[in-house]
Formats: sequence, C-alpha cells, structure tokens
Amino acid sequence: MHYQGKEKGMFQGKKVIIFGDRDGVPGPAIAACMKAAGAQIVLTVTECFV
Repeated sequence: MHYQGKEKGMFQGKKVIIFGDRDGVPGPAIAACMKAAGAQIVLTVTECFV
C-alpha cells in the first residue's frame, strides 16, 4: 500500500520481542523480516526448545 507516496509496513512503529528456535527459524531471521515490515526490535533470542 502507498500512503502519500511512502510505503508503510504492517508493523510500523510497533515494538517486538522475538523468540527463535535453534532447530527451526532463528531469531535473527525473524528480526530481519520484522524490521523490513517496520517494527522496532526490542529483543531477539534463539533458544533450544527440547
């Protein structure tokens, strides 16, 4: 979507905390997607949930 000639992400201005999974999608990969959507990353961790 375009707003006055400037794109706005779905998470624009939102603060997010990200929990990634060592055997799944790691936190930094999710953080990159969220940042591209306009989110402000507060915390990113990758854990092993066994």
